[in-house]
Amino acid sequence: MSNPARTQPTAKSTRVFLDLTHLGRHVTGIERVSIEQFEKVGFAGADVTAVRANGTLSLIFNQQIRLPWLAWRHRDAKFVFPGFPPSPLFALAKNRVHWYVHDLFLITRRADLGLRAKLYMAPQFAFAVKRLTHFQVNSQKTAAELAPFVTKDAEIRLYRPAVANVFNLTVDGRVERPSNPRPLKIVTLGTVEPRKNYSAGLTILDALAKAGHPAQLHIVGRKGWGAAQDALKDHPSVVIHGYLPTDRVKALIEDADLYLCTSHDEGLGLPLLEAQYAGLGLIAPDKAVFREVLGTSAIFIDPSAPQDAAEKISAHLAHPGWRARSAAAALANIARWNGLAASDATQVRKMFTPHPMPHPAV
Repeated sequence: MSNPARTQPTAKSTRVFLDLTHLGRHVTGIERVSIEQFEKVGFAGADVTAVRANGTLSLIFNQQIRLPWLAWRHRDAKFVFPGFPPSPLFALAKNRVHWYVHDLFLITRRADLGLRAKLYMAPQFAFAVKRLTHFQVNSQKTAAELAPFVTKDAEIRLYRPAVANVFNLTVDGRVERPSNPRPLKIVTLGTVEPRKNYSAGLTILDALAKAGHPAQLHIVGRKGWGAAQDALKDHPSVVIHGYLPTDRVKALIEDADLYLCTSHDEGLGLPLLEAQYAGLGLIAPDKAVFREVLGTSAIFIDPSAPQDAAEKISAHLAHPGWRARSAAAALANIARWNGLAASDATQVRKMFTPHPMPHPAV
């Protein structure tokens, strides 16, 4: 007589605490990644509890005291940090910490940091990268930059974000617009701070005007630090909109002809991908991260050479049907990127899956 099939014992769910203390302010790239890739995601085999904050003091208390206390209280729990670097106390529980690294600017671009970042985030970041062992990153570029700082036994996983149409953009009517608009409407999204290198955008605007393509630059983003905004507000062809609700951002992007990025560096450049849902032609620095993210869908320039940049943009505008080609390239690139992101997600979302419990001895 054969034995009946035995049911595989169920593995116990892994308890996971998710640090969302940095949410609640303006929703920019880091916040969107935290929401879409962690808060809204079901990790297989994980029982996830979100830890939130209400204001700066609450954020500091939760990050520096409550979360480390939870790690001491729940010795088998895992801890996920998709935004700010974890407290130095987590070095005592390093094998239970999973940290999503967006970029290395807190180490590599200290001159561009605001005071809060220099005093609060940068020291914790530098401490954590040298001691933790489980990292997720948003791009191959970030992975390559992170690798020299981490320990030899550290694990770095690609977890590229899928790009959703967060502004509900469409390409409707774009292809039929005039091929030589006057003025040329250019849009860019991002905090007004030194790393975005908006001053290069001004020189490119002036070079375009001399080349016969007068243009306006519309900047959407909250005021950050540094004197960047003071230089921008006096330029007659620049409009600084500040932080806007989604419907206003949608209107500005859909009304634009091109998207311009002049950043010194990015960990990913998520807004560029998001803008491609409108079929916009993109102009970006000729650097590895932008080549990785945009493939062949952009006009690549050197922001420090405005004359050459203007010539490349003018040559793009001189081709008949440039709007249709830009739209097709943009949508194809989103599909390419989201395919890569889906592959990453399949693997990363199993990282808390417990191993099946063994059968008891008989």
